[in-house]
Amino acid sequence: MKALPDKTCRQLEDIVRINIYYGGRGMIDDPTLPVLTVISSVLKELNVTVEQFNLYEDRNNITSLPSTLKEADGIILAATVEWYGVGGYLMQFLDACWLYGDKEKISGLYMAPVVMSTTYGEREGKTNLESAWEILGGIVCSGICGYIADTAALESSTEYKKLIEKKTENIYRTISQKICCLPASNQAVKQKISIPRSADLTPQESEQLAHYVSDDKYVQTQKEDIRELTDLFRGMMDKEQKSDTPNELLSRFQAKFKPVSGARASYRIVVTDRPQIKPIYIEVEDGRCTCENNTETPCDATLSLSMERLSEIMDGRVTFQRSFMEGNVKMKGDFTLLRNLDQIFPFKE
Repeated sequence: MKALPDKTCRQLEDIVRINIYYGGRGMIDDPTLPVLTVISSVLKELNVTVEQFNLYEDRNNITSLPSTLKEADGIILAATVEWYGVGGYLMQFLDACWLYGDKEKISGLYMAPVVMSTTYGEREGKTNLESAWEILGGIVCSGICGYIADTAALESSTEYKKLIEKKTENIYRTISQKICCLPASNQAVKQKISIPRSADLTPQESEQLAHYVSDDKYVQTQKEDIRELTDLFRGMMDKEQKSDTPNELLSRFQAKFKPVSGARASYRIVVTDRPQIKPIYIEVEDGRCTCENNTETPCDATLSLSMERLSEIMDGRVTFQRSFMEGNVKMKGDFTLLRNLDQIFPFKE
């Protein structure tokens, strides 16, 4: 490799740190791997501290990897297009950067995409990575992309190696000298409409949350806790819903009965959302009231309503007539008997 001119290099004592995040599957014939080997070799000759993260090996800890960006001056996102797109691991990493990454740190971080393909789509993949990083707020520098049908041809070609070395030198120059880039519209859109869910968290809290999310044992414990709480509240609701048993409903109607002169009618009240509660049959005649669970005896009026609405009526918060006017009670039969029902059972008193 040809040495860089002094005026384009930083002092050797000014160590540059570049992280490589490889999103491929690590297969032997993956053309991205020999490219990364050349890139790492060139960067190390330039006194760059290089650390490579193979996402397929760290797939259980991807959500915590954004914390590794803190000490880096620049990063390389490397992927292989095998049939369509850059693959899931790299997109998971970018998702984690969006949710848990330190946006202030990312805003000053350079990213160079390296996308090789064994099929069509390396340029689209490179563009997607650039757009994603710009939306995150980071800075994009020129990367590498290419179509490689035979990995052996790539490894044996001196021309390809020289080309990769040259592009790596350009990446180094951009990162080490922090070369200014023109603003991108992606960043403007991000500032106006894109708000990450963790926007109200500090970088330290986001990092801690990322570690929790990547801890399968912790996540499983939280799920169990949520399940227990759900069961607890469901039990409380069921207990509350079952507090009015059929016999208790009959007793409450019977206790609230108020004789009305000349009142003579029969009603059937159907609780639509509680099939276990049999229809309540009420017969009023000669100042007496009969309440029972009866589905066979004919009646003058049938009222259908939910248990929630029936509870509200029996608690005196609303009346049968008002509930009917609001559409919360459906009625069949003699509608003139509806008003009498509120007089016979004055729950609102």
